Amino acid sequence: MQPVHPGSVKRCRTEGFAAYSVAFSPFFPNKLAVAGSANFGLVGNGRLSVLGNGPAGVGVEKVFDTQDGLYDLAWSEVHENQLATASGDGSVKLWDVVLNDFPIRKWHEHTREVFSVDWNNLQKELFCTSSWDCSIKLWTPDRPASVLTIPAHTACVYSAIFSPSQPSTIASCSTDGLLKVWDTRSPTPPSSSGLATPSIALQAHPTEVLSLDWNKYQPHLIATGSVDRTIRIHDLRMASSALPPSANPTAPTLQPSATVATLLGHEYAVRKVSWSPHSPNVLASASYDMTARIWSMDAASLGGAGAGMSSFGAAGMGGARLEKIYDGHTEFVVGAAWSFFEEGVLASCSWDQEVHLWR
Repeated sequence: MQPVHPGSVKRCRTEGFAAYSVAFSPFFPNKLAVAGSANFGLVGNGRLSVLGNGPAGVGVEKVFDTQDGLYDLAWSEVHENQLATASGDGSVKLWDVVLNDFPIRKWHEHTREVFSVDWNNLQKELFCTSSWDCSIKLWTPDRPASVLTIPAHTACVYSAIFSPSQPSTIASCSTDGLLKVWDTRSPTPPSSSGLATPSIALQAHPTEVLSLDWNKYQPHLIATGSVDRTIRIHDLRMASSALPPSANPTAPTLQPSATVATLLGHEYAVRKVSWSPHSPNVLASASYDMTARIWSMDAASLGGAGAGMSSFGAAGMGGARLEKIYDGHTEFVVGAAWSFFEEGVLASCSWDQEVHLWR
């Protein structure tokens, strides 16, 4: 396992605001943004911070303050200066970082905290949000209301993310322990249970699933992080696209287990997982144990399994190996994002009000 040399780490403080989420710009190699909340996000204001990364270090270039905490953000895939934020008051805001003070759009349809926001990198005018109100919503910047609402889970939807290869496919995870996959082209009306019917539903973990991410090169693979302290890799090819018949058609139907690897090592809940944009077999994670970690998977295992089978299990921990542990933060590490332009560079953010760049 390779150490992270402390002298190679760049640090930036988000003074007064616990950092909840960090994201690199897809347009500018040296620009990042951070979503933050006062008082650890429990009560108080929020702040969107725009950071610049230069030879002298990372610094705050601009801030936008909000009346409630910010939990997540996503850069626009269309406009290089715009990004969306997810807020604790149920609102979704669109910002232009060139302008001052106020968002350029604001929507308020969610009835509880908005916990995630993700921009579609294929159908670039779309982004989605997920909320404690159990729903997923799809939006476009030019419309005054959401374009689709999916009643997705029975509890908080911690994350909803578009597939990197199918623009109409979204995966979501929730307090209910489920990983669900949705086809937004043919939304299913709510059943008698009040929930829409997903194309795939997997029992990803026995308890709350806090984060998920699609593999950018093998889009049949999804990583999930949970309160149970584990990271699991799921192969969607092992889940049938056709739901088996049920005696009770309104009852939720779960597919057989598609978990092909379980990564052990974090000591507390795993708050964030993120596949590398540069390598199909590298994964980052962030945890309440105050560490961020980098894992590698056996490349042959990733690509060698056919539908209905997997070669992950051939090596311990499904062919996965812990490569690095970064313990430079002093509070919960809740966000992690890879640089798109500089391979191997990871940004981690924490309730210690700091963003760290390291490799």
